[in-house]
Amino acid sequence: MNPIAQQAFDSAMARLNEVPPRRAKDRKPWTQEDEVRLSELYSDTPMPDLIKAFRRPYWSIYNKAYALGLRRSEAYLASEHACRLRRDNNPGAGTRFQKGQTSWNKGVSYTAGGRSAETRFKTGTVNGKAALLLQPLGTERVTKDGIRQRKILDDGPPQRRWKSVHMILWEESNGAVPPGHIVVFRDKNTTNIDIQNLELITRAENMRRNTIHRYPPELKSTIRQLGKLKKAISEASNEKQDD
Repeated sequence: MNPIAQQAFDSAMARLNEVPPRRAKDRKPWTQEDEVRLSELYSDTPMPDLIKAFRRPYWSIYNKAYALGLRRSEAYLASEHACRLRRDNNPGAGTRFQKGQTSWNKGVSYTAGGRSAETRFKTGTVNGKAALLLQPLGTERVTKDGIRQRKILDDGPPQRRWKSVHMILWEESNGAVPPGHIVVFRDKNTTNIDIQNLELITRAENMRRNTIHRYPPELKSTIRQLGKLKKAISEASNEKQDD
């Protein structure tokens, strides 16, 4: 094992041998006496006083009150201690737009400065996504991964309206692709769309091709060492649990 892997292994073993941290104390349960007392105080007692009396956070008190079906009294809701939104029947009504009222900026025209006019949408133009939906059948595009696609449908989900050209070519020559299989390029060149350059493989085979075997020898060695390290840590952990 190389020095870096050995150091990582030693560090992992040290963590395994550490004493596990103590679990957080369980939350303080509500007793029957607490519930009776809360039932007596909740209707008219401000929340800060309830927090001091029960030594619990506000959310715990609210939850217990809700579970017990407790409600604030009308007198409390009308007092200064109640939440403003609960105290006022219709807060903010005086500052809302009234029906038929005209906004102060109606009819005001604004002209942005600089070169903003050059980047504005012109009358009759559509954005990029809408333009793709409006393109005729047979239109082709290239994805960010370099895959050429062709529009085959005018309706349905947008992602089903386009299909990879190499998939269309393969199915025309060999029929539908079986479940669990994909069509790949033999030379890894996505622009070389030729039936002789296409190959049908399983997804499992594709995963194997895109793992360690595609890396240079020095990187392969490091990956293998890391794999051995993970295996050693797992075995050490299992042995510790069995003790």
